[in-house]
Amino acid sequence: MTLPYKMIVLDLDDTLLNDEHTLSKRNKEALMAAQELGVKVVLASGRPTFGMVSIAKDLQLDQYGSYILSFNGSKIINAKTNEEMFNSSISSEMAHRLYDLSRREGVAILSYKDESIVIEEPNEYADIESTITGLPMQIVDQFKATITEPVVKAMMLAHPDVLVDVEQTLVKEVGEEVSVFRSKPFFLEFTALNVTKGTSLHQLTQKLGIKAEEVIAIGDSYNDITMIEFAGLGVAMGNAPDAIKEIANHVTDTNNNDGVAQVVEDFILSKVKVASK
Repeated sequence: MTLPYKMIVLDLDDTLLNDEHTLSKRNKEALMAAQELGVKVVLASGRPTFGMVSIAKDLQLDQYGSYILSFNGSKIINAKTNEEMFNSSISSEMAHRLYDLSRREGVAILSYKDESIVIEEPNEYADIESTITGLPMQIVDQFKATITEPVVKAMMLAHPDVLVDVEQTLVKEVGEEVSVFRSKPFFLEFTALNVTKGTSLHQLTQKLGIKAEEVIAIGDSYNDITMIEFAGLGVAMGNAPDAIKEIANHVTDTNNNDGVAQVVEDFILSKVKVASK
């Protein structure tokens, strides 16, 4: 029996995970059943790799040879072998420039070093990032003096109303040098130029010999747009903004109502049941 889809790509926060940042029983069972059929599961998040490992283990991605796409596509890890299949970064000089721009715009900025979050001052939005990822906060006196090597990404943080204007300004100013996008209303992320979830997913599917039309991608936010547009079946969560729903092929239920499981059941598992009758 030939399955219509060979890969499911999932954002984590507000998509696969509920508002308590946990994996529901129904979502887990649906994804385990899909993997039993040979479908590859890819966790695709803005989170650092470390902040995705526990979910990957819960879904047994290592046993099924599935993948982790972290830092909004800047890294791809083979969960079975721990092989780093793709790695991209921004230079320390660019990180320093972004720091200067954050000072000018009056917003906070963080990056990552030694599996910790680097930031100069405590910040409510940085606390959210720490809670989501499980990474400790490293409060430093000087951001530039601490970030002396290339980093996978940097992130500016502020109230959503403020970040809307900052995003528009910085896309014009540095958008030809780095990728700029919001992963949450209060997170403005910067990664290597032309590195997104969608571009990294394209590289992964090429390596695996999987066609775009054989991919389901499910997300809820602006950093998910590129992978939703890439996939043969691009799905927006019921809790996604209208702009995300408009570009999707299908809209499922919310993250608190097992929207991911509904997609897996309707577009993969139900096809198997019909074929077996």
